[in-house]
Amino acid sequence: MNVVVSIGGSVLAPDLDADRVAGYADALAALDAAGHEVSVVTGGGTVAREYIEAARALDANEMELDHMGIAVTRLNARLLIAALGERAAPEPAETYEDGREALRRGDIPVLGGTVAGQTTDAVSAAFAEYVNADLLVYATSVPGVFDADPDVDAEATKFETLSVGELVDVIADIEMNAGSNAPVDLLAAKLIERSGIRAIVLDGSDPQRVREAVEDDAHDGTEIVPNGEA
Repeated sequence: MNVVVSIGGSVLAPDLDADRVAGYADALAALDAAGHEVSVVTGGGTVAREYIEAARALDANEMELDHMGIAVTRLNARLLIAALGERAAPEPAETYEDGREALRRGDIPVLGGTVAGQTTDAVSAAFAEYVNADLLVYATSVPGVFDADPDVDAEATKFETLSVGELVDVIADIEMNAGSNAPVDLLAAKLIERSGIRAIVLDGSDPQRVREAVEDDAHDGTEIVPNGEA
């Protein structure tokens, strides 16, 4: 299977714990050893947000803030590359073309952010489309997609399965509420809808959940299926 794994920065390196990064490397390497084509996109997480908040207080503009966030995602990518050793491409792929070239060489490409104005959620979806992935896995800090922001609404209900069209509607409703957080952003959802790629949103606090989702199709997250298949 050709799989893209999107790992949130707050999941991969919430406190720069080397063991946690090594755990993700082990899970990804196991998928690679089992014959899967594996690509990874890393987010920026709390560290990126802290840098952005500090830079905003110093009157940096939004483009400058985006570039700062991208830099942090690539630092996280380098951490994972270090843990993956020789199985990973030696540098974070800065373009989709670089990532696909690494994949064709037989390496595991690790991407961070690519361009200003685009989150790593969207990078993951776009790269999955670019390499014709069979599956896109979002390893996040929440256990799936809910009908409201669970941090805001205690009665929010998790979906087990959603069509990608339904995902777009849910994310759009959540993002309309100021301060609310969606597990996948709207651009990513629209890209998934366009490509028709199957996706899973799950709690990535344990890296083995990603491995089980890919190898056994076993997970407690939300499965996103192409329109007409839900």
